[in-house]
Amino acid sequence: MTLNELLTIGGMAAVTFGIRYLLVGLAGRVRLPAAAQSALAFVPPAVLTAIIVPGILLSKGVAAGLTPWTPYLPAAIVAVLAQLIFKRLLVTIVLGMAVFFVCRLLPGLF
Repeated sequence: MTLNELLTIGGMAAVTFGIRYLLVGLAGRVRLPAAAQSALAFVPPAVLTAIIVPGILLSKGVAAGLTPWTPYLPAAIVAVLAQLIFKRLLVTIVLGMAVFFVCRLLPGLF
């Protein structure tokens, strides 16, 4: 490794450590306003939606559209319905994965 590469890696490590240490170090000392705290409650659903929806709508990096001919869409619909009905994460995961694998096993359909 060259000196330039080592300096780059060291700089990236210092910046990453500094940002994380700053956030952890100030976590107990800074109080966020009530509006900011209530807004932060929407971060996990927004992040999960941003991760999951492209996986459902894209097929091999290409927009598949809302077609029932991909096993992801029926599995996602069943998972959402299971969560709304049962409100249990394990049931949601098991039912969604079961539908996904059944759809994958159906010859010629998906």
